[in-house]
Amino acid sequence: MAKSDPDAAKRQRSRATRWVVSIFFVTMAVSGAISLISDEVMANSSLVVAFLILFVIILVGIIFDIIGMAVASADEKPFHSMASRKVTGAQEAIRLLRNAERVSSICNDVVGDICGVVSGSASATIATLILTNTDIGWPRGVSLMMSALAAGLTVGGKAIGKTFAVKSSTKIVHMVGWLLHSIQHPFPKKKKK
Repeated sequence: MAKSDPDAAKRQRSRATRWVVSIFFVTMAVSGAISLISDEVMANSSLVVAFLILFVIILVGIIFDIIGMAVASADEKPFHSMASRKVTGAQEAIRLLRNAERVSSICNDVVGDICGVVSGSASATIATLILTNTDIGWPRGVSLMMSALAAGLTVGGKAIGKTFAVKSSTKIVHMVGWLLHSIQHPFPKKKKK
């Protein structure tokens, strides 16, 4: 039995610590920026636009949750076959799957949780907009209804999304790989005649 390398264990712990610290600060910065922007935009817009922004925030959280779940549950083998046939996005999909833990953490935890926090803030802003524009006898009820709506849409959407992600993980991961390839290579090379 080979002895474990203490330096390798230290390096791994150091990498894990750097990852946690960097994710912490990135999440704080992104969450703060998105909250500030959405609150400012929603406070100065109509009720319809405010609801639209809330639904977009929730939808982004659901989409990233689907991607995170698909990457965590997909098998790498089909992508090797695609890569050998030079299918666009296959190499990027393999990279995603080889970093599944981090991709899933970013999609589910970072983006998902940011969208959850921001949607809560957005629902509070909408409740304030409703209360300033109408005379309702029970203001707390408006706040509770908005919180319940945001939570229900988020949890329900993610529940449906998780089932879809597990059943269609290969297609979803390939689509994300194709999208990443398209972003990295916006102008495809012309084939030689």
